[in-house]
Formats: sequence, C-alpha cells, structure tokens
Amino acid sequence: MTKSLDDKLNELPAARRKRILADAEHLHAEYLTLQELRKAKKLTQAQLAEALNIRQATIAQMEKRSDLLLSTLRSYVEAMGGKLNITVEFPDRMPVSIEGFGDAGGEPLAIAEP
Repeated sequence: MTKSLDDKLNELPAARRKRILADAEHLHAEYLTLQELRKAKKLTQAQLAEALNIRQATIAQMEKRSDLLLSTLRSYVEAMGGKLNITVEFPDRMPVSIEGFGDAGGEPLAIAEP
C-alpha cells in the first residue's frame, strides 16, 4: 500500500517535520509565479495593465504563460516598482549577473561579476 506525503510527514519527529515544512515554505516564497508576485504587491491586473498601458486581458495572458520575452518580463516587474536581475550560477564558480537583457536601447550585453 502506498503512503501519502502527509502520512510520511506525520511519521517524522515533530522537530524534523517542523523544519521540513519551514524549508518548503521558504522555497515556495523564493519561487513565485507572476500572479503571486503581483498579488504580493497588492496590485490588481487592471492596475498593472494601466501602468503598462495595455489591456487587463493581456496581463491575464502573461500570467498564464511559461515563456516570456525578457523585455516583457522586465516591463512587468518595473511596473510594480521592481528591478529584474538575471544571475547565472555554475557549480564551480561564483554567481554572475548578466546585464542588458531586454533593454530597449539595444546596448551590447554586459557581464558583471558581484
């Protein structure tokens, strides 16, 4: 017979179960969808659409997509008052921040190490 995740968690000592659930909550907070990000900023789709000068239906479509142009994502984030940063991580070196993606000016790509 198979056991559910809840069954397995309930078999663990309380301290370990609490630590696992806290780690899961932390991971979830790090990886938000666009919709969750917008809601965390207490913005409606209509408010964000107005800030971007697009239709609310376009915001709804963006939030359902799994692939966006970086310039579109940058605009979405900046309309909420944020800044989009792109970081590349390799196992054998420090993270590298990539600048210049999605900029309208067409500037050459710059790589900046922290």
